[in-house]
Amino acid sequence: MADLPPLMFVAIRFVFVVFPAIFFVPKPDAPWRTILLIGAFMSLGQFSLLYLAISLGMPAGMASLVLQAQVLFTVLLAWVGLRERPRSEQLVGVLIGTVGLAIIAVAHGMQAPVIPLFVTLAAAAAWAIGNVLVRQAKVASGLSMVVWSGIVVPLPALALSLVLDGPAALARGFAGFGWTAVLGTAYTVIAASLIGYTIFNSLLARHPATSVVPYILLVPVVGIASAWLVMNEVPSAGELIGAAIMLVGVAVAGGSFALRSRSRASTDSPDAT
Repeated sequence: MADLPPLMFVAIRFVFVVFPAIFFVPKPDAPWRTILLIGAFMSLGQFSLLYLAISLGMPAGMASLVLQAQVLFTVLLAWVGLRERPRSEQLVGVLIGTVGLAIIAVAHGMQAPVIPLFVTLAAAAAWAIGNVLVRQAKVASGLSMVVWSGIVVPLPALALSLVLDGPAALARGFAGFGWTAVLGTAYTVIAASLIGYTIFNSLLARHPATSVVPYILLVPVVGIASAWLVMNEVPSAGELIGAAIMLVGVAVAGGSFALRSRSRASTDSPDAT
């Protein structure tokens, strides 16, 4: 996949997110404008800006960390745009998680140029806007939103790749599309989009954004643990401390939500009446 331009990979990924699923998955119960805006921000905007930042010199590992700023952006946008005021423990949890994220970033070695850093933050903001739009739409099927909003991605992503990478790079990418690229595409299509984002969008449709997005702070923690177990990349003391702090933040932000959900379930059960 080394010779595959990132934006070209985004285009290919979303071709297979959309097809053939779009022939079997009903259109989500939302206006076309909402569906296309969600695709434009959550998928096209997020991934195009992220890969642009990497091409401008943002280290990939650091980009994945900075992208988690979307958690804070989503909480603030949901507060302002949807009037979903976060509870005090949610705000505290998000702030604790952000501190942990900052510690991991410093331990990683924050050596990113300024412009790529701001482009990555723009990618985080695009993801946050997409989250708020999904929450506002409240579509019952997260899968339908993933599939149908994905139609806005392939052609613009391929056009951007053509402009930024050039025709020769695209030709090399298509010529060198081997098994590694096939497996990488299959993972991002099935695990990340059709499973991961389906679950995420379904949760956003049913629960306040301030209750759902703090769990995204677990992504860097899982990434560090996976690299440790699978690739024997032993984390530094700073990364372990930051990961532990992020877990505390998620526990604080999500703990009251879990307790409140169990309380509601017990109240609604027949035994409670």
